[in-house]
Amino acid sequence: MGDVKHESVLTGGCLCGSVRYEITGAPLFVAQCYCRDCQKATGTGHTTIVGVMNVQLAIVKGTPSTYTNRGESGGSVTRHFCGICAGRLFTSGDLPGPVRMVQAGSLDNPNAISPTSAVYVKDRLLWDLMDPQLEQHQRLPPS
Repeated sequence: MGDVKHESVLTGGCLCGSVRYEITGAPLFVAQCYCRDCQKATGTGHTTIVGVMNVQLAIVKGTPSTYTNRGESGGSVTRHFCGICAGRLFTSGDLPGPVRMVQAGSLDNPNAISPTSAVYVKDRLLWDLMDPQLEQHQRLPPS
């Protein structure tokens, strides 16, 4: 999916600071997700996700709360967030398996990453403008 800018360790956490995490190593991908679940979970037109392997992501403070539902694929999707301030942190689930999708906005330095693709473009809202230079996929890209 193109080159991904990265620092050797990315740090982040929730709005109130009760939950903190570290990501070690380069992300697998950085994408804008326009699916309806992300729209409803964030209250906006899309979310920016940083894909990392579960072994790259370490919770260093606190314990996230979770909410699980069924995604479009029929598999479970679990959102991890702060139980105090409700700040979204990352998503896990059946379909991504060992991949965690960290919310880019929860990074201490969101400019350390840059999206290279857009997924679930089929659900994009007309008023949510998309960078035309992003690689676009109607659903998920082929594995």
